[in-house]
Amino acid sequence: MLNRRNFLTAAIGVAAAGTLAACAKEDGGSSGSSGDSKTITLGFSQVGSESGWRSANTDSVKSAAKEAGYNLKFSDAQQKQENQISAIRSYIAQKVDVIAFSPVVVTGWDAILNEAKAAKIPVVLTDRSVESDESLFVTLVGSDFTDEGRRAAKMLEKVLEKAGHKGAVKIAQLEGTTGAAPAIERAKGFKEVMDADHADDWKIVVSQTGDFTRAGGKQVMAAFLQSNPDIDVLFAHNDDMGLGAIQAIEAAGKKPGKDILIVTVDGVKDGFIAMSEGKINAIVECNPLLGPQLMEVVKKVHAGETVERWIKTKESDFMQDQAKAALPSRKY
Repeated sequence: MLNRRNFLTAAIGVAAAGTLAACAKEDGGSSGSSGDSKTITLGFSQVGSESGWRSANTDSVKSAAKEAGYNLKFSDAQQKQENQISAIRSYIAQKVDVIAFSPVVVTGWDAILNEAKAAKIPVVLTDRSVESDESLFVTLVGSDFTDEGRRAAKMLEKVLEKAGHKGAVKIAQLEGTTGAAPAIERAKGFKEVMDADHADDWKIVVSQTGDFTRAGGKQVMAAFLQSNPDIDVLFAHNDDMGLGAIQAIEAAGKKPGKDILIVTVDGVKDGFIAMSEGKINAIVECNPLLGPQLMEVVKKVHAGETVERWIKTKESDFMQDQAKAALPSRKY
């Protein structure tokens, strides 16, 4: 896996209190003039539409491609690796100029990336990393997920202090999609801090994937509460799973944000609404607005320019904007 330690640190928000495969969907519409020989054709395969973060990421890519005048061929993989592989193979057959994709999982890409390399089509990773020969792709545009996990643990320290919690802390963890870079690395970063600073008092008593979806978070949290009714804290790898978990917590007769303290990652509007209601205690930001950066990189790659192996996610006003949308009466 790529070493993300040199990536830009994400910001943190804390509460005061044609079909390519059977299930794949492709949008072959042009964002630029397909008749212009100078127009860059970009094939982009998105993970899916599993969360509010992903929707914002997709919107950013599409709007940035349109603004740049690129001919964008977009595919929604619906969280299936086989759909992404089919989409990438289709882009190779269409002889696009550049291929970009946000990989569902970190492994299993060597064959298709070798196909792209043989066709001399450069590949750019967005949002997520892969465990492949680094010569098979040009660069990665993304955040430092391991550091987001560390920051979540540090935020939990403050949340526990504010709540006046003393003694042992029993933690439930809602993991992202099994094998996906953010799930692996957020868990790793959180555990690093936990093992270093809280080996005697923090314990993850249950951990399972909710697949980054609200429905998954609700279902898995309900099971958590049956097997571990005395959970003190929930660490959810994204807001949507945390929001689903809130429903399960309330259905169990408990108060989210009080009986069970909640820390999540992303910073979408619905997360801030829950935060304003005292149901989420802290949110670590992951900026989804990668479109403009991606288009800059695609332009350089297409021109044959040298780019960094890892492109740092730029700071943005995304989290603040989401907070304003959720809480328009407050000043920031």
